Amino acid sequence: MDKKNRSTFPHDFLWGGSISAHQTEGGWEEDGKGPGIMDFVTTGSYQVPRQITKEIDTTKSYPSHNAIDFYHRYKEDIALFAEMGFTALRISIDWSRIYPTGEEREPNQKGIKFYKDVIDTIKSYGIEPIVTLYHFEMPIHLVKKYGAWENRKVIELYLRFCETMFKALKGKVYYWVTSNEMNHLDPQTEMSDIFTYMLTGHKYSELKDKKQSLATMGYNLALSGVMAAALGRKIDSRNKIGCVFGLTPMYPYDCNPTNVMDNFKEMERDFYQIDAMCNGKFPEYKLHEYTLAGINIDMLEEDKLAFKEGILDFIGINYYSSSVTKSNANADDDKAMFGGIQNPFLEKSKWGWSIDPIGLRYLLNYVYRRYGLPLMVTENGLGAVDQLEENNKINDDYRINYFEQHLKTLKKAILEDGIKCLGYLTWAPIDLVSASTGEMNKRYGFIHVNRDDDGSGDFSRIKKESFYWYKEVIETNGIDI
Repeated sequence: MDKKNRSTFPHDFLWGGSISAHQTEGGWEEDGKGPGIMDFVTTGSYQVPRQITKEIDTTKSYPSHNAIDFYHRYKEDIALFAEMGFTALRISIDWSRIYPTGEEREPNQKGIKFYKDVIDTIKSYGIEPIVTLYHFEMPIHLVKKYGAWENRKVIELYLRFCETMFKALKGKVYYWVTSNEMNHLDPQTEMSDIFTYMLTGHKYSELKDKKQSLATMGYNLALSGVMAAALGRKIDSRNKIGCVFGLTPMYPYDCNPTNVMDNFKEMERDFYQIDAMCNGKFPEYKLHEYTLAGINIDMLEEDKLAFKEGILDFIGINYYSSSVTKSNANADDDKAMFGGIQNPFLEKSKWGWSIDPIGLRYLLNYVYRRYGLPLMVTENGLGAVDQLEENNKINDDYRINYFEQHLKTLKKAILEDGIKCLGYLTWAPIDLVSASTGEMNKRYGFIHVNRDDDGSGDFSRIKKESFYWYKEVIETNGIDI
């Protein structure tokens, strides 16, 4: 078939990748940066959970301290992204680099300068910057003094940080993300406990009243997001403000009505914050659930106005896998990270994540039909062990196959189902520290970083075979997908 007669993605479709500050930057004590919550989390593995320490223990390894040294190598990395043809790059701003404790009267100008330089470099290649304002990077001081998102004072301080960055990058950045994966606040498995800490600075096991604390923090996170959205549009009406959610579609174990109903509840667990931020009010069904559980939410009258005024402009979706709801799951069942069990019809990655390209199409339809807002795939990728061959080549056909299959279903969602999707950002375009396990050897990128879990390596970058594949996909706007 002639290429002219084959369908491409929309002409203005954004192609690129996503990274975060705590997983890439390093430089954790440089130029006035304060300690953030992820600076106290050690290296772990799929078998050994990451440890969270109260103070820095010099006998332990903290991967955020050096990460992949993006702080000093961002120009090199952005040039490589540009070589692939990126039209968008999502980064995050480390709150503790701008306000080291979160309470300073004036921001750290060296931190602001760093991010201005990064954004200017991105834009110099014609790449659209997308900025996440909270990607697990809270100043640890706010946890110790205020209890993080349990305290409304932290919303006030977060909004001051947001205002600082909205103004500092005005006219440079038009796509903003208020927060990353706030829906993972409530862990469903021991493996996902780390996400409670990453979002809040609190270990799940140390919360005294777990249900009340998680409900309060979940509410305050959603409230802070809509308030930030309204603030960002007030500062610059051209700004488009979204929020990113990590969503795992759930399938019922069978067609038993009880299992189907349980599956509905399990999947809906992740949507109350999206409902709050997209429908103009905090959902009544969730307040009813809290009442039955004896949970009290301190909802102020001004909060109701904030939810009305701060409706999101787009929804970011981080998609990696799906899982199955089994009402009577037992110890022998193969558990999935964010709840449910593994699907026996699907392959798994080495780190136990099911590989389900159709799940992406299902999820996009589910979310788009529910809210009618533009979507953006903000993360999708495969963590794998790569082998560096003698000639400095990495043949990662498994990664190419993963992306190809997911892009095929994304294309169908757009062209056949009518989903309005703004773009596709891979996680991650370059190897970085895994948030869940703290590993470097769980590699995601099109670009290899010479850094290992034992701290060895010179941080040099090497293009993988997938680098050239993704470059061609972008050049042709996905015509061969």
